[in-house]
Amino acid sequence: MIVKMQFVSITGPTDDIDRVINTYLSKYEIHLENAMLEHSNDSQLIPYVDSNPYRVMYEKASELVKYTKKEPISSPNKYNIDASNNIISRILSKVSKLNSQLEGLNEKKKLYQEQYDKIFPFYDLEYDMASILNLKHIKFRFGRMPKESWKRLETFKVNESSSIFFKCATDDEYVWGIYFVPRAEKDKIDALYTSLHFEKTFIPRESVGTPKETCEELQNKINTLNEKIELIQSKIDECIANDNENIIIAYERIKAAYDNFDVRKMAAKTQNKDTEFYIICGWMSKKDAISFTKEVENDELVMCFVEEKPENSKKTPPTKLKNPKIFKPFEMFIRMYGLPAYNEIDPTILVALTYSFIFGAMFGDVGQGFLLFLGGLILYLVKKINLAAIISCAGFFSMFWGFMFGSIFGFEDIIDAVWLHPMTHMTTIPFVGKLNTVFIVAIAFGMGIIIFTMILHIINGIKHKDVENIFFDTNAIAGLVFFGAVVATIVLFMTGNKLPGAIVLIIMFILPLLIIAAKEPLTRLVKRKSSLIEGGIGMFIVQAIFELIEVLLSYFSNTLSFVRIGAFAVSHAAIMEVVLMLAGAENGSPSIPVIVIGNLFVMLLEGLIVGIQVLRLEYYEMFSRFYKGTGREFKPYKQK
Repeated sequence: MIVKMQFVSITGPTDDIDRVINTYLSKYEIHLENAMLEHSNDSQLIPYVDSNPYRVMYEKASELVKYTKKEPISSPNKYNIDASNNIISRILSKVSKLNSQLEGLNEKKKLYQEQYDKIFPFYDLEYDMASILNLKHIKFRFGRMPKESWKRLETFKVNESSSIFFKCATDDEYVWGIYFVPRAEKDKIDALYTSLHFEKTFIPRESVGTPKETCEELQNKINTLNEKIELIQSKIDECIANDNENIIIAYERIKAAYDNFDVRKMAAKTQNKDTEFYIICGWMSKKDAISFTKEVENDELVMCFVEEKPENSKKTPPTKLKNPKIFKPFEMFIRMYGLPAYNEIDPTILVALTYSFIFGAMFGDVGQGFLLFLGGLILYLVKKINLAAIISCAGFFSMFWGFMFGSIFGFEDIIDAVWLHPMTHMTTIPFVGKLNTVFIVAIAFGMGIIIFTMILHIINGIKHKDVENIFFDTNAIAGLVFFGAVVATIVLFMTGNKLPGAIVLIIMFILPLLIIAAKEPLTRLVKRKSSLIEGGIGMFIVQAIFELIEVLLSYFSNTLSFVRIGAFAVSHAAIMEVVLMLAGAENGSPSIPVIVIGNLFVMLLEGLIVGIQVLRLEYYEMFSRFYKGTGREFKPYKQK
């Protein structure tokens, strides 16, 4: 259902706007409209250009609240804005000083760790680092090479003695080490090692002692820094814990002030400095509007005007959906297509019922339906995922149709079918012969759905006061009479009853089609427009003929599209029959693993396909007849 809206205009002295926002508007959901656009004819109005004075406060509070634990607060309105700012500033000052110390220690730790990581691969090198780093006539290179290159280097050393390579650490990919080379040979040897993909490691010049001693010294420094970091972090945690609730209260208060001030972006004020007034306007639910007007009626500084649909408003009311909890998850499908316009029918309940019902008919199995129902329900209760709730509802109807078809995990001999078995039950039709019963029922169901959506189309036309969509359109009264006559004739023929006389058939068939063909001139005639036909009579006749052909084809294709309901019901039974055959059910001792895997495969693959096909029926065969989805969403500046 669509919540009834009212347009609320609020005005008062300019310097009182903050009090009104904080005291009154913050309690209600209001979809703000730009006051400058709504009152564009008033040259005395100017927009607010003030910057938000709470921005700095809000940024500080946002930075601090990240450290807190989100817990229920006992006194949400404990502090005013100044007290909240003082709390945030006091605690943030302490935390910032501690964070500065923490950052300095972390930088030192990072530097020591980088040095440690560079030296550790040479841990087993039993030479003093300072003596190596200060060599004058011998050049050295610390680094690593791939293991394949190391094998090639060993072959090379047989014929080449210009360099000495000391192997240190190894892992699955690399060999770490250091090579020495005379200064005169360094360019040639460097080129050789480069060709072996040797990657240099730059050891800090301040390193002294063996790599082992250097690593142990660096590790001691890192351990000492870790102790200091833990101590400072505990001080930060203690500082936050002592004022956890106060920080959250102060943050919420500052955030409210920050958000409330942004209402000014949509407000306007008068240019006359002697009598400066603000104007705030927007849409409220009728219930909120009544409560709001009662609350401000005794406030001398606030004037409030409430209208159902003001004539000078530049926009239609926004759409706010309100449906029972069991149907609310299906609003997801409505939003995917487009929200209903404010004066349009909300199809959420229709989608919930038809989607679940059709899914169940196409996927009728007690066992698989129960797993979908239970799995979707648990996932929805834990994660609050709307799609999970939809799956759960679809699974419930799958169970229902499973009993109707007598199918449980594909077995059709465990429970008796309340209605029929989809694959085997046939019905004889005059002049056609035997057809699968579920196909016939699916087409009949589709005809009923099409007639129902035509009625919804007519209701929408009445709401919009649209003559064409009430009387003359394909889905209006003319189309309803024609399609209803076709359905009635088919039913009479199939049941062996006498058909109406020729005159009645002409009136029921030909006359509605002529009205549909002439819908544009008839609409212009009702609206008393001077020109009934645009483009000439010849062009009108040609266009009308092609439109009638398209109308007749659409009736036929839309009706035939519902055959897929029966087709999937039959195919589901056939696929499960194949699964049981593979499991060896015919021998009386089926393979349990094959049955389990087969059922899971069918649930995942066919369940997905059926879900998509049902959504296609909803959008293309049902929505296309009565629903436009051109509404705009109700977006309050502040949620309750």
